[in-house]
Amino acid sequence: MDSIGKTLIFIGFFIILVGILLLFIEKLPLGLGRLPGDILIKRDNFTFYFPLTTSIILSILLTLILTLISKLSK
Repeated sequence: MDSIGKTLIFIGFFIILVGILLLFIEKLPLGLGRLPGDILIKRDNFTFYFPLTTSIILSILLTLILTLISKLSK
């Protein structure tokens, strides 16, 4: 049961960290969400936004971070 408790604490900490990052992401000068390759379609009463490039970059970063955590925990 100790491992389940530690896992839940880690997941909770990770969710809090992601929440804080989402609150302040617009203030950071990273340009995420406005990168070349992000799709933005504006019509009269319709706006479609798909952050393709931003999603790929975030996926690569999360993969690297989680791989590093996995290797350090072994």
